[in-house]
Amino acid sequence: MIVRKLLFQKETLHADELGRVSAPVTRAAAMAVVQNPFAGVDAEDLSDLFRIATDLGPDLAKDLVSMLPNPPVAYGKAALVGAAGAMEHGAAVLHPKLGAPVRAAIGGGKSLMPSNHKVGSLGDRIDLPLGHKDDPWAFDFIDTVTLCVADAPRANELVLCIGLSDGTRMHPRVGSGPASPAP
Repeated sequence: MIVRKLLFQKETLHADELGRVSAPVTRAAAMAVVQNPFAGVDAEDLSDLFRIATDLGPDLAKDLVSMLPNPPVAYGKAALVGAAGAMEHGAAVLHPKLGAPVRAAIGGGKSLMPSNHKVGSLGDRIDLPLGHKDDPWAFDFIDTVTLCVADAPRANELVLCIGLSDGTRMHPRVGSGPASPAP
């Protein structure tokens, strides 16, 4: 596995889009730009891509946890695949092996990690969905972080993304579902 770069994004929200002040919520994301060994290759067995998640996932997740002032309550993942790759390459990086190291880093998580993957080009954006780590019906925690790496993915690369949040959306008003909001 060849990692070209790692990027981290942290944002602390203090008000919603209309300027309504709220308790701060911090969202953090990690992005790993890696070479896609299957770029331009038609392969049935994509298990070599699983290793990207098992090799990078634990450290990225631990770094993200350290960036949050409160314990994480929401998580998500995404992959942006360069043009010489296939959307299934993003699925192979995300689905079989990434959830376990993230759950280990945050101390649990019963819900499936929301995910998104697509094929894109340099500077494309990807929306990383977030959802409550234990309750998929906790609507107030359903959120999105938009990520971008200006010089990635190149045609033969993919960008692995992991996101965590320590709270709900800003000023949620659609009903929280069973989980109660974080302080």
